[in-house]
Amino acid sequence: MAEIIRMPRMSDTMEEGNIVEWLVNEGDSVESGDTLAEVETDKATMELDSYFDGVLLHIAVKEGAVPINGIIAVIGEEGEDWEAAIKAEEGGGEAKKEESASQNGQEKTEEKQPEPETVTAEASSDGSRVKASPLARSMAKEAGIDISQISGSGDNGRVVKRDVEAQMSEQKSAPAPQANTAPPVAASPSAAPASTPPAQKQEKKDGPGVVPFVFNAAGGDDYTDTPVTQMRKVIARRLGESKFGAPHFYLTVEINMGKVMKLRKQLNEVSPVRISFNDLTVKACAAALRQHPNINSSWMGDHIRTNKSVNIGVAVAVEDGLMVPVLRHADMKSLSQLSSETRLLAGKARERKLQPDEMTGNTFTISNLGMFGIEEFTAIINPPDSCILAVGGIIEKPIVEEGKIVVGNMMKVTLSCDHRTVDGASGAAFLNTLKGILENPTLLLV
Repeated sequence: MAEIIRMPRMSDTMEEGNIVEWLVNEGDSVESGDTLAEVETDKATMELDSYFDGVLLHIAVKEGAVPINGIIAVIGEEGEDWEAAIKAEEGGGEAKKEESASQNGQEKTEEKQPEPETVTAEASSDGSRVKASPLARSMAKEAGIDISQISGSGDNGRVVKRDVEAQMSEQKSAPAPQANTAPPVAASPSAAPASTPPAQKQEKKDGPGVVPFVFNAAGGDDYTDTPVTQMRKVIARRLGESKFGAPHFYLTVEINMGKVMKLRKQLNEVSPVRISFNDLTVKACAAALRQHPNINSSWMGDHIRTNKSVNIGVAVAVEDGLMVPVLRHADMKSLSQLSSETRLLAGKARERKLQPDEMTGNTFTISNLGMFGIEEFTAIINPPDSCILAVGGIIEKPIVEEGKIVVGNMMKVTLSCDHRTVDGASGAAFLNTLKGILENPTLLLV
């Protein structure tokens, strides 16, 4: 019996997968472990492997979105009736519909949709039909290279990383085009139009070099429509559910980061990796969460779950959205371990190479926009967390210390809390502990 291939769940938040490209064709022989297609989930572009040996008899969805468990292909023996396999899998649903319609005296006419036009690799300007690995496609996009113009050296002409690197090297070594320094050619009087357009008349009136603004009423406003990616769909759905489902409230404190700045300078003189302010903030949050376990909790509908592990999600901006890799057991790791792991996971997030277990299991989240010059902001809670900390930049400002006005390095943090699990007093106690740790950072070393 032929085997039905369905869209698998590749992440905990995935509800549908977007088929980017099939790497095998109908009629090709496949073995267990062979890559069948590239599928874009809400968090990454992943490879769909075959679990069966046989021939790819039928591709049900060439490209586009498919819900979880939706039929996408059939694998079996050569010449096997794949249509019968699909009908058997669906329990004869189509036959039952036709029988019911006949009994009710209804006539059904099924309009056959026209087959989409085949687009060749040469005709594709964005490389969407070219066989290429996700990494090669990403590298080509960043370098501004048309991937359809690259010859692939991988299996079946697939474009891989080394092909893109070779193309980039060729472009760097190619001579730059010379600018055209020829003087402008004066227009022949005989070639002038019979009547001068309004724009030309206005230019003569205003003098040389003045270009008037002409509104094209017939053309209307210009705009660009961008298809919503799987990642953006999930961001919209999950954060919409969080914002309108969880009653948010916000608490803000200002922290003197002067001692942290001095400690960071000393640590970076001996640390094997560079310690950032974000690393110190993560470490301080982990220590504070250990003292306030109610902040490290989740709303489960009919009960509140207090998490024993401190798993901190760190928001990372990527090209078309946001990803949150998770630092597991952050309270048990040193600053250098947190720094190394954060950089590794952030790099994988930007390359869309995070594995499902690297972006699930968070119990608390930190979103830091301080490096962008943002002084203060609020963040939407990242489910299933009860809280998220929005971290602003360190700003020099006058403060009072021991009755004197001095320059302080101040940082504002805002805690977004789910009022179903966290009350105002609990959130305030957590922030006071966090503030105390960062203003006396030697506590991190204890």
